[in-house]
Amino acid sequence: MKTTKEKPAGKPKKTPAAAKTVRKKKETGTKIVPSEDQIREKAREIYYERISRGEHGTPEGDWREAEELLKGS
Repeated sequence: MKTTKEKPAGKPKKTPAAAKTVRKKKETGTKIVPSEDQIREKAREIYYERISRGEHGTPEGDWREAEELLKGS
């Protein structure tokens, strides 16, 4: 009498809904790449904090600082 071997269960297939999962931060190697929206929001926070302290600065400086903070540099 022959017995049939069952195939082991493989990895579950991705459904279209699972494939469309959006990640807020992309990882490339060990570096974290924040989205433009995340940088914009952080730069806005930096701007308001800087203004409340009466410090001078530029939008470009706020943007660079936001990028550095979010990337963990």
